Amino acid sequence: QLQLVESGGGLVQPGGSLRLSCATSGRGLHDYGVGWFRQAPGKEREPLACISSSGASTNYADSVKGRFTISRDNAKNMMYLQMNSLKPEDTGIYYCNTLSFWGQGTQVTVSS
Repeated sequence: QLQLVESGGGLVQPGGSLRLSCATSGRGLHDYGVGWFRQAPGKEREPLACISSSGASTNYADSVKGRFTISRDNAKNMMYLQMNSLKPEDTGIYYCNTLSFWGQGTQVTVSS
């Protein structure tokens, strides 16, 4: 079993930044690729970014490319999402994921 817990969400003005964290417990995270997803109000959950088990490879959705950066620290069993130049359309609940495991999500609201 593997547990994921997101943190770092909040209210931020357009153009601002936030850094989300995903803490894991249970099995070690280092063997698996991990990703961040977002569910905006009234929309389906969508993938935003993923990173390979070693951290050597990353991929981003077009909507966040150049603004968001995914990273991981396998020694600490942590994953991060640095979000810059935030837009109102980035509002939603952000989830971290690996294999079939999901966190409870953290709310991000971008509004002036």
